[in-house]
Amino acid sequence: MSHLAARLWRHRGISGSLLLTPPMGWFVFIYLPALVVLLITAFWTVNSFTGVIERDWSLDNFVYIFSSHTYRDIILRTIVMAAAVTITDVVLAFPVAYYCARMASARIRILLFLLMLLPLWSMFVGPMYAWRIILADQGILNGLITSVGLSPLSISYSNWAVWIVFSYMWLPFVVAPTYAALERIPESYLEASGDLGGRSWRTFRKVIMPLAVPGVIAGSIFCFSLTLGGYIVPSLLGGPGSDLLGNVIFANVGAANNLPFAAALGIVPVVVMAVYLFFARRLGAFDMM
Repeated sequence: MSHLAARLWRHRGISGSLLLTPPMGWFVFIYLPALVVLLITAFWTVNSFTGVIERDWSLDNFVYIFSSHTYRDIILRTIVMAAAVTITDVVLAFPVAYYCARMASARIRILLFLLMLLPLWSMFVGPMYAWRIILADQGILNGLITSVGLSPLSISYSNWAVWIVFSYMWLPFVVAPTYAALERIPESYLEASGDLGGRSWRTFRKVIMPLAVPGVIAGSIFCFSLTLGGYIVPSLLGGPGSDLLGNVIFANVGAANNLPFAAALGIVPVVVMAVYLFFARRLGAFDMM
């Protein structure tokens, strides 16, 4: 074993290949074929009389999606919701990540991360029902609001509730990469900026922010993509007019049993994410990694 370890240490290419083989194998033999099957199925149709899938190539599913006012609204609502959740989590995550990376002691840092990650260790549905109680008309939130003399809010089973819970669920996915980017900034960079006369705000804007961009972009990718495909939160906390793409896809896979149409809808978030990554790359975010 020691001889093998020494051989792998001398030949870094072999050790790197062994390290990358399992994930690349999964990507090449599982993930990519699944995307290809999804794309092919999207061009099939279901016979309205027999309910049998007809494997004849057609653009009917895509034409119906983009010609229907209902589905256009659902796509737009999903993109707007994903953007709103992403912006919210970036704004909330950056101060927390900055405090953990540059200011907090090791004990406080561990405590904050435990508090943020604790909801992810529980069953996904459990926090959803907890939020239903918090956001209910007679729930905890309105109880706190009315106790200080303000008018109660009516946000239960609405897009506001979906936005709040999505932001709560995906916040750790933005904090973690942002913290990693901020934690890697050398102290010498900040000292050099101060020696050259840079004030705190100028150092933050010219040194810290550009170096933190890769982490922020990575977190935003996680948050945006997870919101695009989320369907449990709108199902449990959304009301009329809160359907997102994930709900519609799930309905067509299950009750409607229209797999080709569900596959066509599933292509939409893939295309949206491709456009998102394209603009992120044009902004130079990936060049800094």
